[in-house]
Amino acid sequence: MTRAVFLDRDGVINRARIIDGRPYPPDPVSSYEILPDVPEALQRLKAAGFWTIVVTNQPDVARGTTSRESVEVVHQRLQETLAIDEILACYHDGDACECRKPKPGALLDAARRHAIDLSQSFMVGDRWRDVAAGQRAGCTCFFIDYAYKEQEPEPPFERVTSLAQATDLIVGQGVVAATPMAVSGGS
Repeated sequence: MTRAVFLDRDGVINRARIIDGRPYPPDPVSSYEILPDVPEALQRLKAAGFWTIVVTNQPDVARGTTSRESVEVVHQRLQETLAIDEILACYHDGDACECRKPKPGALLDAARRHAIDLSQSFMVGDRWRDVAAGQRAGCTCFFIDYAYKEQEPEPPFERVTSLAQATDLIVGQGVVAATPMAVSGGS
């Protein structure tokens, strides 16, 4: 079976736009800025044999504030320039669908299609919804803590400052997935 690192997009791969302490996708499309060390971190994950799969909620499409085509242009650019195997986007608003995080539907679907062993895989996100989706799928989770003005994830998770730091823990220090990790969660 294959191992994967699932990644949120805004705040993990690219810089999020912060409004009143909450993260939002960059606007317009031309303002996307890849975070420092992300290209190298993704290359290291690929070299270590992981699939890299971005799982992102993009409810602004359903809300009519951005087009699906604009989002897909960004995703195409990301896949052309970064070591990303696949990007899975939920374009729905609300919690009715199974692919919208915190539900694990997108991760479970990718696991079925690519024979991914979720117990040996990881989720890296910057919001509680990312961590909850990873936990519900059976992955070991990393929370990039930007101190947003919103709830924190429930343990267990490992608190990190960047994708590069999560990659160090996954690859450099040989973290074994789905085992109890030092939980640094909480308020």
